[in-house]
Amino acid sequence: MPRRSRLQLPGVPLHITHRGVNRAAIFIDDEDRCHYLRLLEQMVIEHQVAVHAYVLMDNHIHLLATAMRSDAVASALRRLAQCHVQSVNRRHRRTGTLWEGRFKSCLVDSDRYLLTVYRYIELNPVRARMVDRPEQYAWSSVHANAHLRVDPIVVPHPCYVALHADPRERATLYRAWLHEGVDEEQLGAIRAHLAQERAYGDRRFQEMVERTLNRPATVRGRPRRPAEDAAD
Repeated sequence: MPRRSRLQLPGVPLHITHRGVNRAAIFIDDEDRCHYLRLLEQMVIEHQVAVHAYVLMDNHIHLLATAMRSDAVASALRRLAQCHVQSVNRRHRRTGTLWEGRFKSCLVDSDRYLLTVYRYIELNPVRARMVDRPEQYAWSSVHANAHLRVDPIVVPHPCYVALHADPRERATLYRAWLHEGVDEEQLGAIRAHLAQERAYGDRRFQEMVERTLNRPATVRGRPRRPAEDAAD
């Protein structure tokens, strides 16, 4: 049976996650993480993908990205995953895959939905109890979005830019938004839409996706409570 095609639309952001096989580590050390980020920067330039937020966890990654070609994100992530496996296997003298199949993705509506996904991604290390504050974690886009350092990977989305005309004021507003956290209802909704690869947004957005792609865009069944999920 052929795999179901992804929900993808040019210019509409995608929330992406890619997990290690059996939830095993995909990064052995910091050099693996540095190399992955170098590859990510290279691949998004080659495929013209804008990355707005990201986090590298021990056994999975999250990205929020937009492309103007429907196949650009999949092409970039496929090549990125292949190159990362080759590098890790060579450095650590191992064989086999790292990844649990292909990555999962969901379309994301603009405005509050998009900024909520920014926050979900950058608070991942806090939810995993790796750090107390997102800025303490080295391997995420929070340092660029909070205006703490330049990150060549990060391209601000217009919804983020609209927070304020002045970059410093924008970062101040974003940090306040970030530290408000993600409530349980939002956690459950984000995880359910990502797991089922649907469209995260209001009903009007979902209906637009369904009309355009002739595919279901809403979540089936009851979203799982956050406590039913491992930290992700």
